[in-house]
Amino acid sequence: MTVYEELVERGLIAQVTDEDELKELINAGKATFYIGFDATADSLHVGHFMALCLMKRLQMAGNTPIALVGGGTTMIGDPSGRTDMRQMMTPEMINHNCECFKKQMSKFIDFSDGKAILANNADWLLDLNYIDVLREVGACFSVNRMLSAECYKQRMDREGGLTFLEFNYMIMQAYDFYQLYQKYGCQMQLGGNDQWSNMLAGTDLIRRKLGKNAYAMTITLLLNSEGKKMGKTQSGAVWLDPNKTSPFEFYQYWRNVADADVIKCLKMLTFLSLDEIKEMEKWEGSELNKAKEILAFELTKLVHSEEDAVKAQEAARALFSTGDAANMPTLELTEADLTDGAITLVDLLVKAELAGSKSDARRNIEQGGVAIDGEKIEDVKATVSKDQLSGDGVVVKRGKKKFKKVVVK
Repeated sequence: MTVYEELVERGLIAQVTDEDELKELINAGKATFYIGFDATADSLHVGHFMALCLMKRLQMAGNTPIALVGGGTTMIGDPSGRTDMRQMMTPEMINHNCECFKKQMSKFIDFSDGKAILANNADWLLDLNYIDVLREVGACFSVNRMLSAECYKQRMDREGGLTFLEFNYMIMQAYDFYQLYQKYGCQMQLGGNDQWSNMLAGTDLIRRKLGKNAYAMTITLLLNSEGKKMGKTQSGAVWLDPNKTSPFEFYQYWRNVADADVIKCLKMLTFLSLDEIKEMEKWEGSELNKAKEILAFELTKLVHSEEDAVKAQEAARALFSTGDAANMPTLELTEADLTDGAITLVDLLVKAELAGSKSDARRNIEQGGVAIDGEKIEDVKATVSKDQLSGDGVVVKRGKKKFKKVVVK
């Protein structure tokens, strides 16, 4: 099986231009390709994870990845998939986030000895002269064609519409591809399926300005069986930074995917062979729980370490069998969190991020969905004392799958 055929078999490819030429480049290990990452947070998340895995796969086959951090484009904000305008960020915030990205990317991509390139589009975008851009690039874009792009149409139909600021994003992304082609011989852009219009704009700009062929390939969006983007929890995104989403919580997210999603996730995200995964496709019922454990372990090992994956797996198994709280995510309270030497269970659930609000916490307690050290608590006025929280603390559990160890300093 060729590299390209494996990508198709794993369900990773959504759309491509010039498939035969693109396939030949990838299979021969001669593609120089890029994926862009706008620095909208100080950590990458699960949405970026699949892109990083794809970069790793292609690099292993001899191709050269360019990881482009968006120090320039983040100043504007991508309207794709958005119903509102992104929050404007300061240059200091963006630079900090770019530095955080670089560290995380190095766990997936080998940047040594010219095997990969790390670039920042701030290097060419921030010094552009507006008139020069209009003359050099603006003349290559049809407004009619731009407005037909899905990312713009969605915004124009909503209150507030599309700002001229955001309208320029497609031009900036196309200009990135144009620059990378000239600087590094980058012939290919990869990205999420929602980036298709922006990517085509880049291939078109290169053809118009340089008379050269460039290619685009979009990655299938990671959706669950209900058609919703994966990587979101009630408390927010699933981050790759262990300080934002602990290895245990990361493991638990994948351990708890729906039965209908586990094989798809194994194919798209892990580096297990397709033959191994095909064997798992035959599994049914409780056997699928074993497949989920394999998925969670493999991904936690990829993002964090094998040691973290082992700890997370042992903690999860121990919790469900004996209630052992070793290696579990922990909330540390201080004296300031207590009133008269105790904290209400309602407040504790909110602080531990096991409930989104106090009303949510009360509802869960009343419905019998909350337990402390295995004992169900149904009194909404219940409190937890400092004595209980001292030493090893307590394990607070909401439902079957959400729990946290709570201690007081």
